[in-house]
Amino acid sequence: MSDLVQTEVKEGVLIITLNRPQAKNAINYETAQALLAVFEEFDARDDIVLGILTGADGTFCSGMDLKAFAQSGQRPYAGDRGFAGLCEKPPAKPLIAAVEGYALAGGFEMALSCDLIVAASNAKFGLPEVKRGIVAGAGGMMRLPSRIPYHLAMEAILTGEMFTAERANSFGLINRLVEPGQALDAALELARIVAANGPLAVRTAKSIVTQSRDWRQADMFDLQRPRVAHIFTSADAKEGATAFAEKRKPVWTGK
Repeated sequence: MSDLVQTEVKEGVLIITLNRPQAKNAINYETAQALLAVFEEFDARDDIVLGILTGADGTFCSGMDLKAFAQSGQRPYAGDRGFAGLCEKPPAKPLIAAVEGYALAGGFEMALSCDLIVAASNAKFGLPEVKRGIVAGAGGMMRLPSRIPYHLAMEAILTGEMFTAERANSFGLINRLVEPGQALDAALELARIVAANGPLAVRTAKSIVTQSRDWRQADMFDLQRPRVAHIFTSADAKEGATAFAEKRKPVWTGK
């Protein structure tokens, strides 16, 4: 694994740490390729239920490495997953962003690509691309207006100004707001709650939630039915019911 991205597995949770502190964990081409490999392995491994994405040295991610881009001309996109090997095709498994410090531009778009956000109270978010004559093309313009009220999203996108974690929390953008230095620990606590659940059910639930945003109301149950049928005939479903009846913790197989 590249030193640009560090990984660790704890109790079925993959912790992914951006490790370019000298560049505020900005994403260059090499980091994007390393992240692509991590996310593909993440989805392929049966022993991992969900992941946490964070950054080293008190910063989440400051976005695209503009200096590296100016020198090489290589955009930090990877495979069919887009910016940072993530934004255009997030993993099938749930992903939590643990944000300390700055989550700006592509860094904020990476957080928006995650399913849950835990942030330190001193974190700052923003889409400053317009200040550089570009736009938030890694999902910011599309995802942010569906996560917070329209006018607030437009303010962030059109002004390029940063906003605080407290303000983001008031928008409902953050799941857990914690003291500085505690984002990863709080994300791990949240991850353990998710990881205790049936892994097949967790993956299926994420899939239905993300896909159904585009479904018509008249079609939604017909579209959902074949996508959840396997859950109710799975070994995990039987184990969950049996464990409940026997008053014990279930032992999941993901099948």
